[in-house]
Amino acid sequence: MVPSTPYCDLHIHVGASVAPHVMWSIAHQQGFKLPVANYWEFVELVTVDPRKVKTLEDYLRILHVWTERIQSSPAAMERSVYEIIGKEYRGSRVERIELRFNPMKRNLEGERDLDHIIHAALRGMDRACLEYGVEAGLIFCLAREFTPELNEIILEKAIKYRDRGVIGIDLAGTEKRAVELSVDSVAKYARIFQQARDAGLGTTVHTGETTNTSGEGVMAVLRELKPDRIGHGIRAAYNEDATKMLADTGCVLEICPTSNLNTRAVRHLEEFKYVLATFLDAGVRFTVNTDGTYLCGTNIHKEYRLLVDSEILSEQEADVARKLAFESSFLNA
Repeated sequence: MVPSTPYCDLHIHVGASVAPHVMWSIAHQQGFKLPVANYWEFVELVTVDPRKVKTLEDYLRILHVWTERIQSSPAAMERSVYEIIGKEYRGSRVERIELRFNPMKRNLEGERDLDHIIHAALRGMDRACLEYGVEAGLIFCLAREFTPELNEIILEKAIKYRDRGVIGIDLAGTEKRAVELSVDSVAKYARIFQQARDAGLGTTVHTGETTNTSGEGVMAVLRELKPDRIGHGIRAAYNEDATKMLADTGCVLEICPTSNLNTRAVRHLEEFKYVLATFLDAGVRFTVNTDGTYLCGTNIHKEYRLLVDSEILSEQEADVARKLAFESSFLNA
């Protein structure tokens, strides 16, 4: 049953949210040679099995090896974006959605034109918004593994298409404790993020998503990059200074419960109860999101019900988070 309450999803990846049957169709349409014999094996290939996925790296491997490759054409991106927006509205009444992806991971290392990839994504978004009356925007992901020069190109494209529906930038990829948590390594992105703000783009950063961090990355990001929002950020709950810094700055967290459970960033629901209770007590603002609907086997309504039914959030607390998602959207800029 479709919920009567409207939802807003601020953190949802294109590579993790296209239905397997659509991905199967796109793969065949583009002539991909797949390592599986039939559709059901393909479904297993592009979805998370919690028994097999032990880390964030395992999760990302599914994205990078298969879904992003299958989506690496203008036609694939147009259809992918269109299908996601329509499905999330029909299935969960998501009336506002911010889809994110790295356009440079869809152009086969320069083999395909970056602007064509972006235009196709915008066409898919425009068509879905027209048909369903949904509000939508695109966030371009920078990559931690990219050189500064490549990330600057992505920023340039985000600014170029600011008036067409690109609403923000993100910094994504795994944090390596010895490298990515130092101020120097985070600071190398500071100029890019300042340029994004100056151009009127929203800013968000993936950090505090793995168990090898305990808030240091969150604090470095807050100090050096000053983002509007942080993707995940859950490990800040284990660091009083990080929790206080989040509360003081008003930076909004994009919490993705099922994703964090699947990647073992949070071990179980009892731990999630501790994390969110810590944030609530400290006055840290957070929203609830999906990260990847089909990859994680979830939707936005399920995410809220998971937290409420497990008595992690009350109905009132969940509704505060739901409303905050609309208020914190980059589409308001």
